[in-house]
Amino acid sequence: MSGDNHGSAWWSDALRDPWRDPASPTRLVTQSPVPPPPEAPTAPAPTHGTRLGLVMTVAAVTALFAGTLGGALGYVAASRSAGVSHVALGRAAASPPALAQRPPDSLAGVVSRVMPSVVTVHAEAGQGENLGSGFVISADGYVLTNDHVVGDADSDGIRLTFSDDRSVAARIVGREPESDLAVLKVDRADLTPVELGDSDTVAVGDPVLAIGSPLALTGTVTYGIVSALDRTIEGNDGNGTTRYYAAIQTDAAVNHGNSGGPLFDVAGRVIGINSMIKSLSSATDESGNIGLAFAIPMNQAGRIAGEIIDFGRARRTVIGANLQTSYRGPGGGVRLADVDKDGPAAEAGLRAGDVITKLGTHPISTPTDLIALVRRYDPGTVISVTYRRDGAPATARVTLMADAN
Repeated sequence: MSGDNHGSAWWSDALRDPWRDPASPTRLVTQSPVPPPPEAPTAPAPTHGTRLGLVMTVAAVTALFAGTLGGALGYVAASRSAGVSHVALGRAAASPPALAQRPPDSLAGVVSRVMPSVVTVHAEAGQGENLGSGFVISADGYVLTNDHVVGDADSDGIRLTFSDDRSVAARIVGREPESDLAVLKVDRADLTPVELGDSDTVAVGDPVLAIGSPLALTGTVTYGIVSALDRTIEGNDGNGTTRYYAAIQTDAAVNHGNSGGPLFDVAGRVIGINSMIKSLSSATDESGNIGLAFAIPMNQAGRIAGEIIDFGRARRTVIGANLQTSYRGPGGGVRLADVDKDGPAAEAGLRAGDVITKLGTHPISTPTDLIALVRRYDPGTVISVTYRRDGAPATARVTLMADAN
Protein backbone atom coordinates (compact mmCIF):
# COMPACT_ATOMS: atom_id res chain seq x y z
CA MET A 1 0.00 0.00 0.00
CA SER A 2 1.22 3.46 -0.60
CA GLY A 3 0.67 6.64 1.30
CA ASP A 4 0.51 7.31 5.03
CA ASN A 5 -1.29 4.45 6.77
CA HIS A 6 -0.53 5.43 10.34
CA GLY A 7 -4.14 6.23 10.85
CA SER A 8 -5.28 2.77 9.73
CA ALA A 9 -6.91 0.56 12.28
CA TRP A 10 -4.89 -2.30 10.93
CA TRP A 11 -1.47 -0.63 11.07
CA SER A 12 1.23 -1.79 13.52
CA ASP A 13 4.97 -1.27 13.90
CA ALA A 14 6.41 -4.37 12.19
CA LEU A 15 9.90 -3.71 13.45
CA ARG A 16 8.83 -4.27 17.06
CA ASP A 17 6.16 -6.83 16.36
CA PRO A 18 7.43 -10.27 17.37
CA TRP A 19 4.97 -11.97 15.01
CA ARG A 20 6.60 -10.16 12.10
CA ASP A 21 10.29 -10.95 13.03
CA PRO A 22 11.18 -14.49 12.01
CA ALA A 23 14.43 -14.31 14.03
CA SER A 24 12.63 -13.55 17.17
CA PRO A 25 12.26 -16.53 19.52
CA THR A 26 8.82 -17.65 20.29
CA ARG A 27 7.64 -17.00 23.83
CA LEU A 28 4.41 -18.03 25.37
CA VAL A 29 3.37 -15.92 28.31
CA THR A 30 1.05 -17.49 30.80
CA GLN A 31 -0.81 -15.45 33.49
CA SER A 32 -0.20 -16.43 37.04
CA PRO A 33 -3.28 -18.05 38.52
CA VAL A 34 -5.41 -15.83 40.81
CA PRO A 35 -5.22 -17.18 44.34
CA PRO A 36 -8.60 -18.11 45.80
CA PRO A 37 -10.05 -15.76 48.44
CA PRO A 38 -9.31 -16.73 51.95
CA GLU A 39 -12.00 -18.79 53.58
CA ALA A 40 -14.26 -16.94 55.99
CA PRO A 41 -13.86 -18.09 59.51
CA THR A 42 -16.43 -20.64 60.35
CA ALA A 43 -18.41 -20.07 63.54
CA PRO A 44 -18.16 -22.95 65.88
CA ALA A 45 -21.23 -25.06 66.08
CA PRO A 46 -23.52 -23.81 68.85
CA THR A 47 -23.58 -25.73 71.93
CA HIS A 48 -26.82 -26.63 73.75
CA GLY A 49 -26.48 -23.68 76.12
CA THR A 50 -26.02 -21.19 73.30
CA ARG A 51 -29.12 -22.43 71.48
CA LEU A 52 -31.19 -22.11 74.65
CA GLY A 53 -30.08 -18.50 75.20
CA LEU A 54 -30.97 -17.57 71.62
CA VAL A 55 -34.44 -19.06 71.96
CA MET A 56 -35.03 -17.20 75.21
CA THR A 57 -33.91 -13.90 73.65
CA VAL A 58 -36.27 -14.31 70.69
CA ALA A 59 -39.13 -15.19 73.03
CA ALA A 60 -38.48 -12.11 75.17
CA VAL A 61 -38.44 -9.78 72.17
CA THR A 62 -41.62 -11.38 70.81
CA ALA A 63 -43.38 -11.03 74.15
CA LEU A 64 -42.33 -7.40 74.44
CA PHE A 65 -43.62 -6.61 70.92
CA ALA A 66 -46.88 -8.43 71.53
CA GLY A 67 -47.45 -6.56 74.79
CA THR A 68 -46.75 -3.21 73.20
CA LEU A 69 -49.07 -3.94 70.27
CA GLY A 70 -51.83 -5.22 72.56
CA GLY A 71 -51.60 -2.15 74.76
CA ALA A 72 -51.85 0.17 71.75
CA LEU A 73 -54.88 -1.67 70.36
CA GLY A 74 -56.53 -1.64 73.78
CA TYR A 75 -55.99 2.13 74.11
CA VAL A 76 -57.51 2.81 70.69
CA ALA A 77 -60.52 0.61 71.49
CA ALA A 78 -61.01 2.27 74.86
CA SER A 79 -60.71 5.74 73.32
CA ARG A 80 -63.32 4.94 70.70
CA SER A 81 -65.70 3.43 73.21
CA ALA A 82 -65.34 6.53 75.38
CA GLY A 83 -66.26 8.78 72.44
CA VAL A 84 -62.82 10.40 72.22
CA SER A 85 -62.14 11.83 68.74
CA HIS A 86 -58.64 12.38 67.45
CA VAL A 87 -59.84 14.34 64.38
CA ALA A 88 -58.66 17.94 64.39
CA LEU A 89 -61.86 20.02 64.54
CA GLY A 90 -62.35 23.75 64.13
CA ARG A 91 -61.40 25.71 67.18
CA ALA A 92 -64.38 26.87 69.24
CA ALA A 93 -64.71 30.57 69.98
CA ALA A 94 -63.72 31.48 73.49
CA SER A 95 -67.03 33.34 73.96
CA PRO A 96 -69.76 33.87 71.31
CA PRO A 97 -70.49 37.51 70.50
CA ALA A 98 -73.48 38.89 72.39
CA LEU A 99 -76.53 39.99 70.43
CA ALA A 100 -75.98 43.55 71.57
CA GLN A 101 -72.60 43.48 69.82
CA ARG A 102 -74.10 42.77 66.41
CA PRO A 103 -74.20 45.73 64.00
CA PRO A 104 -77.41 47.70 64.61
CA ASP A 105 -78.25 47.63 60.90
CA SER A 106 -77.97 43.82 60.65
CA LEU A 107 -81.19 41.80 60.61
CA ALA A 108 -80.47 40.55 64.15
CA GLY A 109 -79.82 44.12 65.28
CA VAL A 110 -83.07 45.38 63.74
CA VAL A 111 -85.10 42.55 65.30
CA SER A 112 -83.55 43.20 68.71
CA ARG A 113 -84.48 46.87 68.46
CA VAL A 114 -88.11 46.46 67.33
CA MET A 115 -89.13 43.36 69.29
CA PRO A 116 -90.18 45.31 72.45
CA SER A 117 -92.77 47.15 70.31
CA VAL A 118 -94.56 43.97 69.14
CA VAL A 119 -97.34 42.45 71.26
CA THR A 120 -99.53 39.36 71.32
CA VAL A 121 -103.25 40.16 71.48
CA HIS A 122 -105.60 37.89 73.45
CA ALA A 123 -109.26 38.78 72.82
CA GLU A 124 -111.81 36.71 74.75
CA ALA A 125 -115.40 36.56 73.51
CA GLY A 126 -117.85 34.15 75.12
CA GLN A 127 -116.22 30.74 75.44
CA GLY A 128 -113.55 31.38 72.82
CA GLU A 129 -110.45 33.47 72.34
CA ASN A 130 -108.97 35.20 69.31
CA LEU A 131 -105.20 35.32 69.27
CA GLY A 132 -103.36 37.76 67.06
CA SER A 133 -100.60 40.34 67.04
CA GLY A 134 -100.24 44.10 67.28
CA PHE A 135 -97.67 46.83 67.75
CA VAL A 136 -97.15 49.94 69.85
CA ILE A 137 -97.67 53.20 67.92
CA SER A 138 -97.17 55.68 70.78
CA ALA A 139 -95.16 55.81 74.00
CA ASP A 140 -98.32 56.49 76.01
CA GLY A 141 -99.90 53.13 75.25
CA TYR A 142 -101.75 53.10 71.90
CA VAL A 143 -101.56 49.79 70.04
CA LEU A 144 -102.70 49.02 66.47
CA THR A 145 -104.08 45.66 65.35
CA ASN A 146 -106.66 44.14 62.99
CA ASP A 147 -110.35 44.56 63.66
CA HIS A 148 -110.91 40.85 63.05
CA VAL A 149 -108.43 40.04 65.86
CA VAL A 150 -110.58 41.99 68.32
CA GLY A 151 -113.69 40.28 66.94
CA ASP A 152 -116.62 40.25 69.38
CA ALA A 153 -114.52 40.86 72.46
CA ASP A 154 -115.19 43.80 74.75
CA SER A 155 -112.58 45.78 76.63
CA ASP A 156 -112.76 43.54 79.67
CA GLY A 157 -111.64 40.56 77.62
CA ILE A 158 -108.52 41.96 75.94
CA ARG A 159 -104.99 41.48 77.22
CA LEU A 160 -101.65 42.23 75.59
CA THR A 161 -98.45 40.27 76.19
CA PHE A 162 -95.13 42.01 75.52
CA SER A 163 -91.83 40.48 74.47
CA ASP A 164 -90.63 40.41 78.09
CA ASP A 165 -93.71 38.29 79.02
CA ARG A 166 -95.46 41.15 80.82
CA SER A 167 -99.23 40.86 80.37
CA VAL A 168 -101.49 43.91 80.74
CA ALA A 169 -105.17 44.67 80.21
CA ALA A 170 -106.19 46.79 77.21
CA ARG A 171 -109.35 48.62 76.17
CA ILE A 172 -110.79 49.33 72.73
CA VAL A 173 -110.37 52.95 71.62
CA GLY A 174 -112.12 52.50 68.27
CA ARG A 175 -112.30 50.37 65.16
CA GLU A 176 -112.93 50.59 61.43
CA PRO A 177 -114.29 47.17 60.36
CA GLU A 178 -114.31 47.65 56.57
CA SER A 179 -110.63 48.64 56.65
CA ASP A 180 -109.95 45.87 59.22
CA LEU A 181 -108.23 48.13 61.75
CA ALA A 182 -108.65 48.65 65.50
CA VAL A 183 -106.84 50.78 68.09
CA LEU A 184 -106.29 49.53 71.65
CA LYS A 185 -104.95 51.35 74.73
CA VAL A 186 -102.97 50.20 77.77
CA ASP A 187 -102.32 52.28 80.87
CA ARG A 188 -98.57 52.57 80.54
CA ALA A 189 -96.41 55.52 79.62
CA ASP A 190 -93.03 53.80 79.21
CA LEU A 191 -93.62 51.86 76.00
CA THR A 192 -91.36 51.80 72.94
CA PRO A 193 -93.28 52.78 69.79
CA VAL A 194 -92.35 51.57 66.34
CA GLU A 195 -91.01 53.86 63.65
CA LEU A 196 -93.55 54.26 60.85
CA GLY A 197 -92.33 53.95 57.26
CA ASP A 198 -93.68 55.41 54.02
CA SER A 199 -95.57 52.59 52.28
CA ASP A 200 -95.86 54.69 49.09
CA THR A 201 -92.10 54.29 48.53
CA VAL A 202 -92.15 50.47 48.78
CA ALA A 203 -91.11 48.62 45.61
CA VAL A 204 -91.56 45.05 44.45
CA GLY A 205 -88.47 43.11 45.50
CA ASP A 206 -87.82 45.06 48.71
CA PRO A 207 -86.87 42.75 51.63
CA VAL A 208 -89.26 42.66 54.59
CA LEU A 209 -89.60 41.15 58.08
CA ALA A 210 -92.86 39.92 59.59
CA ILE A 211 -93.00 39.65 63.38
CA GLY A 212 -95.87 38.28 65.44
CA SER A 213 -97.37 35.23 67.12
CA PRO A 214 -98.29 32.71 64.42
CA LEU A 215 -99.98 29.62 65.86
CA ALA A 216 -99.37 31.13 69.34
CA LEU A 217 -95.58 31.04 68.81
CA THR A 218 -94.81 34.46 70.22
CA GLY A 219 -91.90 36.52 68.97
CA THR A 220 -91.66 34.69 65.64
CA VAL A 221 -89.65 36.44 62.92
CA THR A 222 -89.95 35.58 59.22
CA TYR A 223 -88.21 37.09 56.21
CA GLY A 224 -89.20 37.63 52.60
CA ILE A 225 -89.68 40.20 49.86
CA VAL A 226 -92.48 42.36 48.54
CA SER A 227 -94.13 40.28 45.81
CA ALA A 228 -96.71 42.78 44.51
CA LEU A 229 -98.32 46.11 45.34
CA ASP A 230 -101.96 47.24 45.47
CA ARG A 231 -103.29 43.68 45.37
CA THR A 232 -107.04 44.24 45.70
CA ILE A 233 -108.86 41.74 47.91
CA GLU A 234 -112.37 41.49 49.32
CA GLY A 235 -112.92 39.57 52.55
CA ASN A 236 -115.91 38.72 54.72
CA ASP A 237 -115.78 38.11 58.46
CA GLY A 238 -118.87 35.90 58.47
CA ASN A 239 -120.90 38.50 60.37
CA GLY A 240 -121.90 40.57 57.36
CA THR A 241 -118.92 42.92 57.32
CA THR A 242 -117.13 43.15 53.98
CA ARG A 243 -113.51 44.25 54.18
CA TYR A 244 -111.49 45.78 51.33
CA TYR A 245 -107.72 45.67 50.98
CA ALA A 246 -105.36 47.25 48.45
CA ALA A 247 -102.60 45.24 49.99
CA ILE A 248 -98.84 44.83 49.94
CA GLN A 249 -98.27 41.21 48.91
CA THR A 250 -95.25 39.40 50.38
CA ASP A 251 -93.79 35.89 50.45
CA ALA A 252 -92.77 36.17 54.12
CA ALA A 253 -94.25 33.24 56.04
CA VAL A 254 -97.45 34.48 57.73
CA ASN A 255 -99.97 32.24 59.48
CA HIS A 256 -102.93 32.50 61.85
CA GLY A 257 -101.83 34.62 64.78
CA ASN A 258 -99.72 36.98 62.63
CA SER A 259 -102.85 39.06 61.95
CA GLY A 260 -102.46 42.63 63.19
CA GLY A 261 -98.68 42.33 63.48
CA PRO A 262 -96.18 44.63 61.79
CA LEU A 263 -94.46 44.18 58.44
CA PHE A 264 -91.07 45.88 58.70
CA ASP A 265 -88.60 46.99 56.10
CA VAL A 266 -84.99 46.03 56.82
CA ALA A 267 -84.38 49.40 58.47
CA GLY A 268 -86.97 48.50 61.14
CA ARG A 269 -89.76 50.79 59.92
CA VAL A 270 -93.35 49.51 59.72
CA ILE A 271 -94.62 49.59 56.14
CA GLY A 272 -97.74 47.44 56.60
CA ILE A 273 -100.00 45.40 58.89
CA ASN A 274 -100.14 41.66 58.18
CA SER A 275 -103.84 40.88 57.72
CA MET A 276 -104.59 38.04 55.30
CA ILE A 277 -103.12 34.91 53.76
CA LYS A 278 -103.96 32.85 50.72
CA SER A 279 -104.19 29.10 51.29
CA LEU A 280 -104.89 25.93 49.35
CA SER A 281 -107.44 24.98 51.99
CA SER A 282 -110.78 26.70 52.40
CA ALA A 283 -111.08 25.47 55.99
CA THR A 284 -109.90 28.17 58.39
CA ASP A 285 -108.37 25.70 60.86
CA GLU A 286 -106.42 23.91 58.13
CA SER A 287 -105.23 26.84 56.06
CA GLY A 288 -101.59 27.83 56.18
CA ASN A 289 -99.00 29.92 54.44
CA ILE A 290 -98.09 29.06 50.85
CA GLY A 291 -95.99 32.16 50.20
CA LEU A 292 -98.91 34.57 49.66
CA ALA A 293 -99.52 37.04 52.48
CA PHE A 294 -101.14 40.47 52.40
CA ALA A 295 -100.58 43.59 54.50
CA ILE A 296 -102.54 46.84 54.78
CA PRO A 297 -100.23 49.70 53.67
CA MET A 298 -99.01 51.70 56.66
CA ASN A 299 -99.89 55.09 55.16
CA GLN A 300 -103.55 54.05 55.00
CA ALA A 301 -103.46 52.38 58.42
CA GLY A 302 -101.67 55.32 60.04
CA ARG A 303 -104.28 57.83 58.84
CA ILE A 304 -107.15 55.67 60.08
CA ALA A 305 -105.45 55.03 63.44
CA GLY A 306 -104.83 58.74 63.91
CA GLU A 307 -108.48 59.57 63.24
CA ILE A 308 -109.66 56.86 65.63
CA ILE A 309 -107.41 58.26 68.39
CA ASP A 310 -108.42 61.87 67.71
CA PHE A 311 -112.13 61.45 66.94
CA GLY A 312 -113.09 57.95 68.04
CA ARG A 313 -113.87 56.90 64.45
CA ALA A 314 -112.26 57.04 61.03
CA ARG A 315 -113.52 58.39 57.73
CA ARG A 316 -113.79 56.25 54.61
CA THR A 317 -112.59 57.69 51.30
CA VAL A 318 -115.25 57.54 48.55
CA ILE A 319 -115.69 58.50 44.90
CA GLY A 320 -119.41 59.32 45.23
CA ALA A 321 -121.03 56.65 43.05
CA ASN A 322 -122.73 53.28 43.27
CA LEU A 323 -121.44 50.47 41.07
CA GLN A 324 -123.23 47.98 38.86
CA THR A 325 -121.86 44.72 40.24
CA SER A 326 -123.29 42.58 37.41
CA TYR A 327 -121.56 44.50 34.60
CA ARG A 328 -119.23 42.44 32.42
CA GLY A 329 -118.09 44.56 29.49
CA PRO A 330 -115.91 43.37 26.62
CA GLY A 331 -113.19 45.88 27.52
CA GLY A 332 -113.38 45.36 31.28
CA GLY A 333 -113.96 48.17 33.72
CA VAL A 334 -116.71 49.01 36.22
CA ARG A 335 -119.97 50.70 35.25
CA LEU A 336 -121.42 53.46 37.43
CA ALA A 337 -125.03 52.60 38.35
CA ASP A 338 -125.73 56.08 39.72
CA VAL A 339 -123.75 59.12 40.78
CA ASP A 340 -124.26 61.29 43.89
CA LYS A 341 -125.18 64.72 42.62
CA ASP A 342 -122.88 66.51 45.07
CA GLY A 343 -120.19 63.83 45.15
CA PRO A 344 -116.65 63.77 43.71
CA ALA A 345 -117.61 61.81 40.56
CA ALA A 346 -120.44 64.19 39.63
CA GLU A 347 -118.28 67.26 40.24
CA ALA A 348 -115.67 65.78 37.87
CA GLY A 349 -118.32 65.32 35.13
CA LEU A 350 -118.91 61.58 35.44
CA ARG A 351 -122.41 60.22 34.84
CA ALA A 352 -124.37 57.04 35.38
CA GLY A 353 -123.48 54.54 32.66
CA ASP A 354 -119.84 55.62 32.42
CA VAL A 355 -117.39 52.71 32.66
CA ILE A 356 -114.26 53.39 34.74
CA THR A 357 -111.28 51.47 33.37
CA LYS A 358 -108.38 53.00 35.32
CA LEU A 359 -107.84 54.84 38.61
CA GLY A 360 -104.54 56.64 38.41
CA THR A 361 -102.21 54.04 36.91
CA HIS A 362 -104.16 51.04 38.24
CA PRO A 363 -106.38 49.10 35.82
CA ILE A 364 -109.93 48.51 37.10
CA SER A 365 -111.62 45.18 36.37
CA THR A 366 -114.04 44.61 39.27
CA PRO A 367 -115.95 46.69 41.82
CA THR A 368 -113.53 45.43 44.48
CA ASP A 369 -110.64 47.02 42.55
CA LEU A 370 -112.29 50.44 42.55
CA ILE A 371 -113.50 50.40 46.19
CA ALA A 372 -110.20 49.08 47.63
CA LEU A 373 -108.03 51.48 45.64
CA VAL A 374 -110.19 54.53 46.43
CA ARG A 375 -109.99 53.74 50.17
CA ARG A 376 -106.25 53.48 49.94
CA TYR A 377 -106.05 57.26 49.36
CA ASP A 378 -106.63 60.06 51.84
CA PRO A 379 -109.75 62.22 51.47
CA GLY A 380 -108.90 65.28 49.38
CA THR A 381 -106.56 63.38 47.04
CA VAL A 382 -106.91 64.43 43.40
CA ILE A 383 -106.62 61.48 41.04
CA SER A 384 -106.95 60.84 37.32
CA VAL A 385 -109.84 58.59 36.23
CA THR A 386 -109.94 56.95 32.80
CA TYR A 387 -113.40 55.91 31.62
CA ARG A 388 -115.52 55.07 28.57
CA ARG A 389 -118.73 56.83 27.64
CA ASP A 390 -120.76 55.32 24.79
CA GLY A 391 -117.62 53.41 23.81
CA ALA A 392 -115.40 56.50 23.54
CA PRO A 393 -112.46 56.89 25.97
CA ALA A 394 -112.18 59.95 28.19
CA THR A 395 -110.40 61.12 31.36
CA ALA A 396 -111.41 63.23 34.36
CA ARG A 397 -109.70 64.65 37.47
CA VAL A 398 -111.59 63.54 40.59
CA THR A 399 -111.09 64.97 44.08
CA LEU A 400 -111.85 62.10 46.48
CA MET A 401 -113.72 62.88 49.69
CA ALA A 402 -114.70 61.32 53.01
CA ASP A 403 -118.06 59.66 53.46
CA ALA A 404 -120.78 61.36 55.46
CA ASN A 405 -121.09 58.67 58.14
